[in-house]
Amino acid sequence: MRARWCLGIGLAVLVLGSMVMLTAQQQAPAAPAQAPVFQFDTLAGEKNFVVGVQSVFTWFPDAPVVKVPDGFTPIFNGQNLTGWHVSADNHHGVTPDFRVIHGAIVGTQSPWGDGGILLTDKSYRNFEFYMEVRPDYGCDSGFFFRSTQTGHAYQITMDYLPGGSMGSFITENIGGVYGENRAAILATRGTPAAGQATGARGGAGQAAGARAGAAGQPAAGGAGAGQAAGARAGAGAGQAAGARAAGPGRGGPPVVAGIPLGQTTPQGEAPWMKAWKREAWNAVRIRVEGDIPHVTVWINDQVVTDSTDKSNRAEGGMVSGPIAIQVHGGTRWVQAGFWRWRNIGIRELP
Repeated sequence: MRARWCLGIGLAVLVLGSMVMLTAQQQAPAAPAQAPVFQFDTLAGEKNFVVGVQSVFTWFPDAPVVKVPDGFTPIFNGQNLTGWHVSADNHHGVTPDFRVIHGAIVGTQSPWGDGGILLTDKSYRNFEFYMEVRPDYGCDSGFFFRSTQTGHAYQITMDYLPGGSMGSFITENIGGVYGENRAAILATRGTPAAGQATGARGGAGQAAGARAGAAGQPAAGGAGAGQAAGARAGAGAGQAAGARAAGPGRGGPPVVAGIPLGQTTPQGEAPWMKAWKREAWNAVRIRVEGDIPHVTVWINDQVVTDSTDKSNRAEGGMVSGPIAIQVHGGTRWVQAGFWRWRNIGIRELP
């Protein structure tokens, strides 16, 4: 009896061991270890989104907000060019590319070599004007006031290029012939004679003539005007050609008021050079008062011009007119260069 009981126990152990061995053999072999998967977006701070698990992510920031100083009224809404229009007969061009991008007016030549002006629909007499600007180096602009639709006006220079100046008080073609017959200007383009008014592509001589005003006309009085006379008239076309020749690969970098492009330490004595911030947004404020205009210009809260003209030389003696911003035509622009304006406002004065 005892032997039979031991035999039964042995058979049970044998059967149980066989079942364990068969089960182990039927299990799938373990998968080999895999290297961790490289996920670039994880390193960049992004997330791998799972639909229904994580909240929706948006790329879009808040729309730009127009900000002008207290007491000023915005005259650019940050969204479109409502309240502004392009001159149909300006001698620099009539199809400049002015558009609104990310809350700023962005302007460039279009076609290449042709500029133009963007005027306010409303006229202004005495005022204080505010704008923030960021131009590309080598692009010539200007701020016009008491302007005709053609663009004969007083001007505050915005010439961020060799031989240029920022904030000088001059005139723009007052009493001149540019823009009065655009068809004739276009007909002569490409074949300029010495001293001939040829429109936006007339070369260095035309650039000097268009900016200095009528032949023999003095610049507006005061310190700003003296600076303008030196920087703008100078030696005429030869000075303009020489300034443009001093470019990369032609004897060194361009020089503005004594400062080679690429250097940050002011070397010139022009007030605007000490106030201006390169390749950055700059705050410009312009105050105009009186029928014979007294003009004060601030760049980043630093006075760069404080000047009164000797007489009212506005076109036809006008004391009120549109304001305009300019894209210069011809060679006073760099290819693929832009000017930018934002947060534009005005405070009208008695």
